[in-house]
Amino acid sequence: MLDKRYLLSQEALKLIIGNIEFRCLPKEKVPLQEAYYRITYEDVLAPEDLPGFNRSTVDGFAVKAMDTFGAKESSPAYLTIKGEIPMGGVPHFSIFNGQCASIATGGMLPEGADAVVMIEHVNIVSEDLIEVLRAVSPWENVIFKDEDVKKGEVVIRAGKRLKPQDIGALAGLGITEVIVSKKPIVSIILTGDEIVPHTEKVSPGQVRDINSFTLAGLAQKTGAIPIKFGIVKDNYSEIKATVQEGYSRGDIIIITGGTSAGIKDMTARVIDELGLPGVLFHGVSIKPGKPIIGGVCNGKPVFGLPGHPVAVYLCFELFIRPLIEHMMGLEEKSFKKIVKAKMARSIHSQAGREDFIRVSLEERNGQLWAVPLLSKSGLIMSLVKADGIVHINSQLLGVEEGQEVEVEIID
Repeated sequence: MLDKRYLLSQEALKLIIGNIEFRCLPKEKVPLQEAYYRITYEDVLAPEDLPGFNRSTVDGFAVKAMDTFGAKESSPAYLTIKGEIPMGGVPHFSIFNGQCASIATGGMLPEGADAVVMIEHVNIVSEDLIEVLRAVSPWENVIFKDEDVKKGEVVIRAGKRLKPQDIGALAGLGITEVIVSKKPIVSIILTGDEIVPHTEKVSPGQVRDINSFTLAGLAQKTGAIPIKFGIVKDNYSEIKATVQEGYSRGDIIIITGGTSAGIKDMTARVIDELGLPGVLFHGVSIKPGKPIIGGVCNGKPVFGLPGHPVAVYLCFELFIRPLIEHMMGLEEKSFKKIVKAKMARSIHSQAGREDFIRVSLEERNGQLWAVPLLSKSGLIMSLVKADGIVHINSQLLGVEEGQEVEVEIID
């Protein structure tokens, strides 16, 4: 049922997410080299130990630790050199009491050795004899064969976004394919008589398409596949036909324009006619972005966004990005990049409304200051110039000049 009051942003998001199943997108298997920043669909188990053999962490000599006990510069221990361990090879000999073997960092310990003496703590007397000047304890300077990963251990949990270091670890385990959540398709539909393609010259009263490019980039950054359905004039039949096409091809549908009250407000009607339950909210107590529409139609989320570029960006970050991550099954918590700064001027807000203020950052005498970029949400350059956003919550009436605030960095 449509909530008649203006919700706060988190209330609106919960209302949408509550109607969409977690990890509702199908799984697919992809080659490891194509899995960067994809979200794992299930746990990934180690097929083997890593590194797989006991290895040295230093250049030196593999020894039996007990042979070095009591060794010091004034009374060294003498050991016979049994051989040299080839880098990347397997030593085909064992170490017995009184023996050692030359070894490089990363080399495999021979049978019988349980420690490595650093080269700095050794005097080489001859080709087959060394003096050990400092004792080592058992397993000193050694990485165990399963110290990094044990066979059968969960190395990557389901719902994790795969970072480059994760891919590297999987490669080290010999894993060639990963099961991940399929990327959702985001259908992007622009409406408005005044919008023209970015390749065209504009006449008075016209504006070039900004929003489809912004939304496509934000969708890709979040891990989705954007599909643009062009610019539709403010005609109900044309809008409905295009939205139905976008609905049939997409997992999430975004319509921009036509959300404010007025004779051309057709977005809510189109969404309601797509399927149940239809529109869940029409308007959220935020600035910019108040007229946003959110709905779910037969299991697919559909959004009507305001036409102003800054509002489009903010609405995507507040509602659509978290929803995409929910649908792909992202489990790990996302930590926003936050810096603290002092507000360069006072900003007044309205009780019961959340304000999102674009700011640039300046350093003055070692102190970081947030300078508000006070322009209307229809002007994209305030977002281009912004380093971050200051969120004024609904309980506040604003922030005062010199007051410390948290700035969420825009990357």
